[in-house]
Amino acid sequence: MHLPVTDDRTARARIRDEALRLFAERGPDGVTMRDIAAAAGVSPALLVRHYGSKDGLVEAVDEHVVATLEALLANITGAAGVTGLSESALSGLLDGLAAQLPSSSPIPSYLTRSLITGGQLGSALFRRLYEISRSALDTMVTAGTADTGGDPAVRAAFLLVNDLAVLTLRDRLTEVLGVDPLSPEGMKRWGAQVFAIYRGGLIADA
Repeated sequence: MHLPVTDDRTARARIRDEALRLFAERGPDGVTMRDIAAAAGVSPALLVRHYGSKDGLVEAVDEHVVATLEALLANITGAAGVTGLSESALSGLLDGLAAQLPSSSPIPSYLTRSLITGGQLGSALFRRLYEISRSALDTMVTAGTADTGGDPAVRAAFLLVNDLAVLTLRDRLTEVLGVDPLSPEGMKRWGAQVFAIYRGGLIADA
């Protein structure tokens, strides 16, 4: 006899998670409050009670996505100390991505849709992620494990875009590489090449 799996998330968390999934599939404009309520198994009135409006729910989803990615950066620049630009550091980041963002996660699709569609939502989300990237770079510079280069603004943007590419293009990368870049084998291959490029440029031996 198989016991049913208990969903111990709060109603508020279920609403946010289902909204994230539906927004990733259709975009916020293609989803109604009733759609979200039905997916979360709650009444539309409860959505209003928790989030006020769909705009409030979109804001909550954005905050959740950013907080998740911010937690990944904390694996490198958090309380454990900065490890620096090394293969272990890169592998640690990719391992965190794999652990927190499994292939079924809607976050990559949500990011892709939001950032490419643009508008106020996409711009605000990217700016927030960019600020996190600047902060992470500043932390590594302070620790002596990186430098700002000639243009720290561009360097932080470059690092951010590289990280986002793995998330948003994960399926396409899997198709051309024959391996999921966030699987253990994929992380080993991906991390080694990224580190080699960071360390010595494209003409360095890998």
